[in-house]
This record gives sequence, structure tokens and C-alpha cells, in this order.
Amino acid sequence: MADAVSLRLSGELMKKVDRLAELLDRPRSYLIRKALEAYLAEYADYQIALDRLRDKDDAIIATSEMRKKVGL
Repeated sequence: MADAVSLRLSGELMKKVDRLAELLDRPRSYLIRKALEAYLAEYADYQIALDRLRDKDDAIIATSEMRKKVGL
């Protein structure tokens, strides 16, 4: 069973959620859960990219070199 959580949304944001929920015939909770899952996945990718940028031992490859490696 899923845990319950409570949050406050602005009236404008709630209207957008409600419109989309109605359009997709899905409950609000489904849309909010999916939005949060997408955000967390995107943030994890962002964090990996930042960590790689900060890693002085991680080689930087020029775009032209990468294109060659992948056959473009």
C-alpha cells in the first residue's frame, strides 16, 4: 500500500492539474505522482551530469571526436 502525503498547491496549479486529470480521465493523485517521478528521474540525470563535470579524471571528448566514434 502506498503512503499518503499532503501538499498545498496554488489555485492556478490545481486548476491545471484538474484540467489535465479530466482530459486524461485520470485522478489528480496519478498525475501528481507521475510528475514527481519524472522530476526525480530528471534530477538524478542532472546530478550525474554535474558530478561528471566536476570529476577532473573524467575525459572530455570533443563533439567531432564523439561523432567519429559513433560513426556519424
